[in-house]
Amino acid sequence: MKIAISVSDKEKAKGIDSPYFTALLVAGAQPEEIELVTAASPGFRAADFDGVLLAGGEDVDPALYGEEKMYENVKVNRRRDDFELKLLADAQTAALPVFGICRGLQLINVKFGGTLHQDLNSDTDVEFEHRQKEERDALTHIVTISDSGSRLGKVLQGHCDVNSFHHQAIEHIGHGLRITARSEDDVIEAVEVADDSQYLVAVQWHPEEIAELPEQKRILQQFVEQCRKKAQERGKSAAATS
Repeated sequence: MKIAISVSDKEKAKGIDSPYFTALLVAGAQPEEIELVTAASPGFRAADFDGVLLAGGEDVDPALYGEEKMYENVKVNRRRDDFELKLLADAQTAALPVFGICRGLQLINVKFGGTLHQDLNSDTDVEFEHRQKEERDALTHIVTISDSGSRLGKVLQGHCDVNSFHHQAIEHIGHGLRITARSEDDVIEAVEVADDSQYLVAVQWHPEEIAELPEQKRILQQFVEQCRKKAQERGKSAAATS
């Protein structure tokens, strides 16, 4: 099994100390089964992996959902956007499990034709600050499952406490996605692909920072298990054609 975690250049420099890397270890992956990748990764091919995790980071370029940049606090990295949009397309073509975190959720929504609030505090009447000032492992609000039959609904018992580090969020949901969780002030907190034959799940919070908590660990384990299943399928297919 091999899982690609797409991150910023700054995050990749952390190597095995990246919380995304260590979170997948908590979830059952082995160090040699995980690779941090960026737009600068040489010779990268999604088809060489058994799953893709789209990590947090910069804002998605508003031009990709038909808008101009509206606020000074919108910080983009178009090179990363283009790399991850292609990575997501290739992962879907290869039927790879995909898990999105924060920016990853937003990029997935844009790829499916959805739009984003460029700045929650400016665009909406949210009741609390979604970019928390507390430590990254502090739990600051509640997420409630809105679709109990979803993949996320199968590993969470109705709701859970989460951390929160975003100033953007989904405005209009992309075609082919379904909303699976919301915050107390109705911000979309999780989505997944409507086609149950695929595994594509994304959350707005950061489970990698709180991976030791049972409910967050279950979310990450579900993804790792899907990647391992994909690796086994690929192995059987290769054996059958050899």
